[in-house]
Amino acid sequence: MPEQGRSEISNSQTLVIDFNDLNYEAVEQQNGIATVVKFKLDNPGVNAGDVLLVLAGQDIQFHGFIGGIENGWGIATDRNGSSLPAGIQ
Repeated sequence: MPEQGRSEISNSQTLVIDFNDLNYEAVEQQNGIATVVKFKLDNPGVNAGDVLLVLAGQDIQFHGFIGGIENGWGIATDRNGSSLPAGIQ
């Protein structure tokens, strides 16, 4: 039986990118760590509301929601767990 009061079902996906393949710039940073990034998006199936996961080997460098996409670039936010260096990659 469906949950009462729920009018839509959302499906999100996780976009996994290796750190060495990530083309990004820090939009916001804290202490040299990127907390909001603008990144090149080559996958047309990715939508706002999906999740960006950046890995360096098995280490998570960035894990946050994609808040918007424009002109082939996405914006994602990870204010708590990011370890991406701020700057342009």
